[in-house]
Formats: sequence, C-alpha cells, structure tokens
Amino acid sequence: MTEIDAKIDGLVSAWLTLPDIAEEFGVEVTRVRQLVKEGQLIAMRRGENRALHVPAEFIKEGKVVKGLVGTLTLLRDDGFTDEEMLEWLFTADETLPGTPAQALRENRGTEVKRRAQALAV
Repeated sequence: MTEIDAKIDGLVSAWLTLPDIAEEFGVEVTRVRQLVKEGQLIAMRRGENRALHVPAEFIKEGKVVKGLVGTLTLLRDDGFTDEEMLEWLFTADETLPGTPAQALRENRGTEVKRRAQALAV
C-alpha cells in the first residue's frame, strides 16, 4: 500500500474509502482491511489524510467484482506491483474493448484473465 501517483489517479475515476466499502458490504472495516491484506483488493493512500482508498470499479452490488481476485493473483504472480496492476486494469485496450476493469464489471473476466496470463509469457 503506497502513495497514489498522478498517473494512476488520472486513470481511476472514482475511489471508495475502506469504511465506505465496509458499509456497502455490511461488515466491519477490519474485514475490508483483511481483504486488502490478503490481496483480494488493492488499496492506495490518497488525499491530505492519506486514507486508504480502493477503486470504486472493484465493488459491485455489495461484493468484490467477480474475477478480480483471480486476475490480481495472476498479475501478482507475474511480478506486477500494485501500481502496475492498477495501471494495467485501468488502461483502455481497444481490442477488449474498454479497460480490463470495465470488462470484469461486465462479466467478461475470462478474457481479462487470459490476457493477464499472456503477460507472463
């Protein structure tokens, strides 16, 4: 969990704080912190108080977006840092179309994971 840089901040349009996510999930903030610690979510420090924030696109209908955890695992196994994962997930790819994060939200995770696997080759 590191300080957010301007490039990532420009790619990710909306962020949620850990308490916001906990409220949406109906759990304690400690559970959301555990999801971050386990690598199921990526959190970055933002703002004046350097609070942890998660990209809003990672959350849908009170849950972590389907396919995100597996994609993050693949990228991490490929040696990606949190910042590199966010950059990859939020950079538009006209062949997808859209961003990998959008594709995950639209239940097109199989193609996103295939592309993440191909990065290791």
